[in-house]
Amino acid sequence: MSRLRADLLLLTAAVIWGLAFVFQKTAMASLGPLTFIAARATVAAAILLPLSIFEYKRRRSLRGPAHTVAIIPRRLSGTAFLAGFAFFIAAALQQFGLQSATASNAGFLTALYVVLTPPLAFLLRRSRPSPVVVPAVALSALGTWLLGGGAYSALSVGDWLITACAIFWAWHVIVCERASLFDRPILFTGLQFATVAVFAATGAGLFETVTVPALKSAAGEILYVGVLSSALTFTLLTLALRFAPASEAAVIVSTESLFAALAGAILLGERLTPIAWCGAGFIMLSVLLVQLGPRARSLPVEVGGKGVCKTDSAKV
Repeated sequence: MSRLRADLLLLTAAVIWGLAFVFQKTAMASLGPLTFIAARATVAAAILLPLSIFEYKRRRSLRGPAHTVAIIPRRLSGTAFLAGFAFFIAAALQQFGLQSATASNAGFLTALYVVLTPPLAFLLRRSRPSPVVVPAVALSALGTWLLGGGAYSALSVGDWLITACAIFWAWHVIVCERASLFDRPILFTGLQFATVAVFAATGAGLFETVTVPALKSAAGEILYVGVLSSALTFTLLTLALRFAPASEAAVIVSTESLFAALAGAILLGERLTPIAWCGAGFIMLSVLLVQLGPRARSLPVEVGGKGVCKTDSAKV
C-alpha cells in the first residue's frame, strides 16, 4: 500500500469517527445511554469475533506446525477484559454527557485523553513523561475554559462528564499497550467489545427500559457506530498503520474533532462562538504538542478513543 493511500484510509477513519458523535447524540432520542452502548458493542463484537478465526488460522500458519497457538490466550483475555471495563466507563460517561453536551464540544473534549495519557501513565507506571506534557496540559486547561465561553461554570454537566470520560480513555490507552504483545488485534478488540456489551447490557437491564421499537428506531445509529465507527475503522487502521508512521497517523486521526464540529454544524445546526473556537484551537494544539513531542513516539497512542491501539512500531 502506498503512503498516500494509507493516509487516506486514516483520514476516512477520522471522518467516520467525527460523524459518529452526531449519531451517538441523536440515538438518545430513542434509547438510554447504556442501551445504546450495549447495542453498538454487540454489533461490533458480532462482526469482529468471527473474523478472529481467520486471524487465528493465519497466526498458526505463520508459526508453523511445530508450534501451538492458543485460541484465546489467557493473558490476552485478561487484558481485553480490563480494557473493556475501561472502555465501558469512558463510553458511558461520554454517552450520558452527550445528552446535554453538543457534538462539537464532545469531539474536542474527548480529545483531551491524548494530553492526559502521559501524566496518568506516570501515576500508574512511573513512566516519565516528555517535558512537553506540562505546557500541553496548561494549553488544554485554557482551551477547555475558552470552550465554555471564558468560564468553567458555563460548561454544561454533559461537558464535564465528557471531560471526565477523557481520563478513562487515557487509562484505556495504557491498558491497551499490553495488547500489542499478543499480535492478535481482531481477537483482542472483539473480546473487548464483548466485555463492553455485557457491562452495558447489565446496566441497561437494571436502570433503563429496553424495548424492541426503541431499538428499531435507533437502528441506523446503532449500525453506523457498531459497524462503521467500530468494526470497519478498526480494519482500516489495521491496514493503514502498517504503512504510515505513527506520528503522522496520530496527527491525521486527531482531525476527528474537527469533523465532529463540522458534522454538528451541518446536521444539528450547532455553532461555536469565536471564543469557543479559540478554545477548540488550544485543545487541538495541546493534542498535537503531545503527539509530536520529542518523546511522543515512545508512548502508546489510541486513535479516536474507539478501542484501537498502536505503538511506536505502528503494529496493531
